[in-house]
Amino acid sequence: MGNQEVELVIIPHPFSGHILATIELAKRLISQDNPRIHTITILYWGLPFIPKADTIAFLQSLVKNEPRIRFVTLPDVETPPPIELFHEAPEAYILEYVKKMVPIVRDGLSTLLSSRDESDSVRVAGLVLDFFCVPMIDVGNEFNLPSYIFLTCSAGFLGMMKYLPERHLDIKSEFNRSFNEELNRVPGFNNSVPTKVLPSGLFMKETYEPWVELAERFPDAKGILTNSFTFLEPNAFEYFGGCPDNYPPVYPIGPILCSNDRPSPNLDSSERDRIIGWLDDQTESSVVFLCFGSLRNIPETQIKEIAQAMELVDCKFLWSIRTDPKEYASPYDALPDGFMDRVMDQGLVCGWAPQVEILAHKAIGGFVSHCGWNSTLESLGFGVPIATWPMYAEQQLNAFTLVKELGVAMELRMDYVSEEGHIVKADEIAGTIRALMDGEDRVLKTKAKQIAEAAKEAVVDGGSSFAAIKRFIGDLIIGDGL
Repeated sequence: MGNQEVELVIIPHPFSGHILATIELAKRLISQDNPRIHTITILYWGLPFIPKADTIAFLQSLVKNEPRIRFVTLPDVETPPPIELFHEAPEAYILEYVKKMVPIVRDGLSTLLSSRDESDSVRVAGLVLDFFCVPMIDVGNEFNLPSYIFLTCSAGFLGMMKYLPERHLDIKSEFNRSFNEELNRVPGFNNSVPTKVLPSGLFMKETYEPWVELAERFPDAKGILTNSFTFLEPNAFEYFGGCPDNYPPVYPIGPILCSNDRPSPNLDSSERDRIIGWLDDQTESSVVFLCFGSLRNIPETQIKEIAQAMELVDCKFLWSIRTDPKEYASPYDALPDGFMDRVMDQGLVCGWAPQVEILAHKAIGGFVSHCGWNSTLESLGFGVPIATWPMYAEQQLNAFTLVKELGVAMELRMDYVSEEGHIVKADEIAGTIRALMDGEDRVLKTKAKQIAEAAKEAVVDGGSSFAAIKRFIGDLIIGDGL
């Protein structure tokens, strides 16, 4: 019965980078294993500060041409955690919210399963959970369904999560990022990992335990799908390939690239046309792109330093600025007086930016990035070298991995944390951008191009990630007893 069709249920986290990667994963699974996957059902749940109706409409538009992917919207949590907790301790808020979602997911899954009867030829074969949703493994167990984790982060991050429950006392000894210990046993790393590049939540009492609690559930999964590929992180995947300490099998299935850009709440198609039209007029690899993600606002003092740096460097630039709309009606309002007049022939400033389309453009020669993993894969997937400027979450660990472990990025900063309020000065920014764009590190540009080619090869028939997805689907169906 190995050819029997199955349904797969995916439960993402609603943050934009997570849900968009989930949709791309669903598309990949269906396109690659056409005969056996009948349906992928995405159980969508929202958060109080994410506009639900607009988000669902946007997400459904992404799968309108794929009838085998469907969304089921779950009810809201009646008594969510106080929003103040999210601002003070985001990981604690997320974990508490997920736990409140468990009975709602149980009811939704029960309804889904009860709609099937014995004569139905399609069976639900398992769950795929965002790594923030690992408490829902218990729901899968209740229905005798295997649960797999979809890790939207790097294999290096997975190594940290394996290390954390085993060695967490090394970190817990001081809730202070200035406690600069070298961790020399983090799985999958050749180099000792400095504590200062670990997620800042590990050094807050309110968020430390949630991190450990999430990490402790990883071994309970049937397997872990990781959005990376063996050429990019060979040491980490070699380590996990041995299924150490009875850890679940790890499937390197990336890069899962978000071909559709993250939505803007005030999306204006004319702004996209302005940006791409300007890039079309630039020469190949002549423009540096600066963008720091969608979840952090850059303070005015730092914006002024970046602006001064752009006046110091002699290269074209495209700068996406996110500012607090309560403070500035537009990103231009945060810029120094006269800046746009002085650089009108050199650069372009915008708010929202179509990042995927920009990084794919021939004019882009470098990317000053916050090192979010989706952005990292997009940049490397298009062969664009990176200068690292992490802001929050696991981005410092990503920057360390890219610079020290893999040698595929240039360091602007590795241990920068936005909420600490440090200001990077204009001279430092300008010097790094000059080095990045002038090609002082020829090896860096060569590696970026090699990674881009390897990324393309990994996902086609015969590639390492193609084979990993095929292996995952085979294990899923065999494990379901079909």
